[in-house]
Amino acid sequence: MPSAAERTRTLVQSTCSAALLVPGLDVIRPDHLVPDSRGIGPEGDVFLLFPADSAVARAAAHAQGDELTAVLEIIDVAPVSVPHRIRGRARISGWLTSVPGPTEPGRTMLRLEVGEASIDDLWGAEDIEPDAFRDVEADPLVSHEAELLQHLHTAHSEQMETLSTLLGDRTTDTCSTQRPAAVPVALDRFGLRVRFVETDGACFDARFEFPDPVRDISELRRAMYTLFEAASC
Repeated sequence: MPSAAERTRTLVQSTCSAALLVPGLDVIRPDHLVPDSRGIGPEGDVFLLFPADSAVARAAAHAQGDELTAVLEIIDVAPVSVPHRIRGRARISGWLTSVPGPTEPGRTMLRLEVGEASIDDLWGAEDIEPDAFRDVEADPLVSHEAELLQHLHTAHSEQMETLSTLLGDRTTDTCSTQRPAAVPVALDRFGLRVRFVETDGACFDARFEFPDPVRDISELRRAMYTLFEAASC
């Protein structure tokens, strides 16, 4: 399974919604707390791009040393329609400063030095040490996950439902015409998580591990073919 640090770093580098909260900062519109982009530097610092005239950028410009603390909050929502769509939340807190030097016109780059991090997601709740966050890489599928899940859901729904045959006793008494709907809810290099929604509205998750971790789309395609082949036997 991916470590808590890897899952948190993956969320930072994903397209999940995020907001930067600065204690004591009055902001009229919540969208003014949403960075235009975010990334991670080699030392594990989180870099956030904001409009130069935003309240967050102004506060960071006038901060001295480590006096300005901030929290980056990320909410991960499944990119497909499924019950209980929120897949997780992550929090990264630390010290906020402006990054000198040129950037996009009308924009300011801010640096969040990580002091603490935590995640609460489909795997559970854990705290992450800054060093662990610095030393891991994001999941290699992060930039494609939403598109891949949507494709599986719309173009391979019948094959997705056959995965229920791999669940053993969980669906022993379910005939083929009453298979639970199978919605792909999360994907990473280690496997696929599927949410099965039964006719009465009840749902449960199942995790299907790949034989080996995948490194790219080509390897993922082969892993999914193997999984669907096993389900059709």
